[in-house]
Amino acid sequence: MKKFISVLIMSCFLLTISPISALAGYGEVVSLGNDLTTSQQNQVLQLFGVDADKAKIIKVTNQEMRQYLEGVATEKQLGTKAISSAYIKPADKGEGISVTTYNIYWVTEEMYKNALVTAGIEDAEVIVAAPFQVSGASALTGIMKAFETATGKKLNESAKKAANEELVVTGELGNEIGSDEAAELINNVKKEVVKQKIKDPEDILELIKRIAQEQGIELTDQQVQRIAELMQKISQLDLKKLSKQLDQINLNLDDIKKAVDENQATTNKILSALNEFFDWIKDKINALF
Repeated sequence: MKKFISVLIMSCFLLTISPISALAGYGEVVSLGNDLTTSQQNQVLQLFGVDADKAKIIKVTNQEMRQYLEGVATEKQLGTKAISSAYIKPADKGEGISVTTYNIYWVTEEMYKNALVTAGIEDAEVIVAAPFQVSGASALTGIMKAFETATGKKLNESAKKAANEELVVTGELGNEIGSDEAAELINNVKKEVVKQKIKDPEDILELIKRIAQEQGIELTDQQVQRIAELMQKISQLDLKKLSKQLDQINLNLDDIKKAVDENQATTNKILSALNEFFDWIKDKINALF
């Protein structure tokens, strides 16, 4: 009986645990869209779970966002105001990148994560948010600026431009084939380009077609060419560093899968114990009559 009560109490406790924690601490930085009102800024800070007096807060303008996205994103995606905001906190070495979003409807968490690797960001907790629904295409500029502020390290300009282009290309492709499928395709092609150090345009084209076929995706010639142009730019970056980061993401994915499996097993044990507990109560009640 005591065992069942203990399990019941523990299960109730687990249900109260918040899935996201962004406690203020050393190194955390918030980049706020410059066009947010005071009320909207406070709303975003609440989403981040950040105390404005303890975190380093910087502003990002629409002009700064355009520096990396003009010629890549449409005017609709660029907009005229800087709204998207970001929270970033450097993590311990080897922890990889985690991304959470609020009110971002176009760019997925996986798209951000892939683009951040291209930009040269590693080991960081990232939250992207807005006070209302936005595409999120311009948020990457704020994340990169916040990372540079938090770490004191400057990211490579070519890598930052390639990362922004990757985000837009993946998002646009996602409109046609699905966001998850697009993110997986771009990431798989990038892995091969980086690990095999493929630079020849024809080889890149063949690689894209092969991986798309393996994933059961039909691409138009225009889509293949768009991806190829992106990969040619990525192939000019620090491939050794990129390869290391991509390997880390794979390790993190394996850890996540293992954790999910373990949590599922624990959940099944808790549910089984609860069922036994309630069956015991039912038997006791029936015994009274």
